[in-house]
Amino acid sequence: MSNRLSPRGVLALIALRTVNSLSRATGKGSGTVAGGRVGLAVYPKLLSTLSKDREIILVSATNGKTTTTALSVAGWSSDVATNSTGANMPAGHAAALAASKATCAVLETDEAWLPAVIEATNPKVVVLLNLSRDQLDRATEVRAIAERWRTALSKTSEDLVVVANANDPLVVYASEVANEVRWCDIETTWTADAVSCPKCTQSISRSEGDWSCTCGFRKPHCTTRVAGNEVTIGDRSVEVQLSIPGQFNVGNAAMAATALEVLGTDPSNALTSMRSVSGIAGRFTVRSWQGRKLHMLLAKNPAGFDALLESLNPGSDDVWIAINARIADGKDPSWLYDVSFERLQGRKVWCLGDRRLDLATRLDYANVAYEVVDDLNSLPSPSSTVELIANYTAFSDWMQRSTE
Repeated sequence: MSNRLSPRGVLALIALRTVNSLSRATGKGSGTVAGGRVGLAVYPKLLSTLSKDREIILVSATNGKTTTTALSVAGWSSDVATNSTGANMPAGHAAALAASKATCAVLETDEAWLPAVIEATNPKVVVLLNLSRDQLDRATEVRAIAERWRTALSKTSEDLVVVANANDPLVVYASEVANEVRWCDIETTWTADAVSCPKCTQSISRSEGDWSCTCGFRKPHCTTRVAGNEVTIGDRSVEVQLSIPGQFNVGNAAMAATALEVLGTDPSNALTSMRSVSGIAGRFTVRSWQGRKLHMLLAKNPAGFDALLESLNPGSDDVWIAINARIADGKDPSWLYDVSFERLQGRKVWCLGDRRLDLATRLDYANVAYEVVDDLNSLPSPSSTVELIANYTAFSDWMQRSTE
């Protein structure tokens, strides 16, 4: 890539690679962000330059973007550059592109940063999965993000294709201004952040997989549809068999395959290749801890929790849930009251993490049996695999204390 860079750009690239190498060598980081920050400070146009002559897919959402990015990479029949560590802002994007000579790239993109990254990278496809509340103490209100997405997409080139979830009214509102949109009808269980119309503020009516508002804003016609494990893209239907659980992941795979079809990859081949994805940064993997087998599940907000609770193994009576409220999680845990924990009635929940008492209180209101765990050594040793659901830093804690 350096042959296309100005002298300042070459210096920025050297600085990026040096800092990231030192970060990895000293164990102070994964070498995916620090160098990118330095590189962009030296040469602000570094990301734009590294993006030239590449076919780029951007994936953005509140939930599912890491998984959908991984599925897209697996489904593409090419060498693909990607930010697999989840560094989903420009510094991480620059580092990912600097580390690869691949002409294809799939970049997970933070929803707040999407407009800037679209402008910098000139992507071929933008995949928009959903918008919901997240990290209440500092995150922008979701309708403000939808407005920013809409403004950004209204200014994009005619060549850009948006692949959008038609069951999320906020995503539809943001996407409808794009020149070309491939609408996807995928299961979307969380609708609490779009109960009123983003155009006129009147109530949105929902029935049998459809939604509409009296102002005329309604669910668009879809060319990608999901029914159980069958994905239909245009006039082609494929039975999907993923290695990761959950109906929501079938939807993620359908949207990834739709994006890849835009760039010439056969959906059947793409969906077959996606079966190679068995875990993403520890998510959905089974790990060991003190003789127990733990099925690792990450959920960071009400929408993510609802999707995971829907997919829990029915044969698992006990569920471990770990909740922290550190900076990466958002320090306001009141979102627990928007999670449908009532679905866990009939099971027992073991409450873990820094905010285990907050979780226990919420479960008490939901009439769910629970036990607060102050000493991890008191946890049971079931013969079956434990379903462990954790938010960001709690998930990281359990990844560190468990083994493959």
